[in-house]
Amino acid sequence: MHIDIDKDVCIGAGQCALAAPGVFTQDDDGFSELLPGREDGAGDLMVREAGRACPVGAIKTSG
Repeated sequence: MHIDIDKDVCIGAGQCALAAPGVFTQDDDGFSELLPGREDGAGDLMVREAGRACPVGAIKTSG
């Protein structure tokens, strides 16, 4: 799976990290980022839900 986070759109709501904490985290400024080694979603079934939960649509998944 490919995960793309649009850093220009992200507002740091943290919904992705709440939905899929094994894949997403927040940087020092509160914006979404992928955990190291989890760039492919690591088989986490909640990755797509994390994308849907983003209030500004900053997360896109494919594959």
